[in-house]
Amino acid sequence: MLAPGMVCSGVMGTARKITVEVPPELLEKAQRASGSGIAQTVRAGLQLVAASQAYARLGQFRGKVRFAHTSAELKADR
Repeated sequence: MLAPGMVCSGVMGTARKITVEVPPELLEKAQRASGSGIAQTVRAGLQLVAASQAYARLGQFRGKVRFAHTSAELKADR
C-alpha cells in the first residue's frame, strides 16, 4: 500500500538485498498498518522516509504562495 501520490517503480533487477534487524513488535505493527508482507512494508516505509524531505520543503511554502485565482473561481472551473 502506497501513500497518496507515490508511484511504485519496478524493483526487480535493480534491487539490493539487505539484512536488517527489526524489533518484532515494530514489524508486526507496520505490517498491520500497511496490510502487506514484510518486503512491501519495508519498501513502503523507505519510500515514506525518502519522501519526507520533499514534504518538508513543500511545508516551507505554507502561507507564502499566492494564487492567481480565488477558491470560488477554481470551484466554478470544475
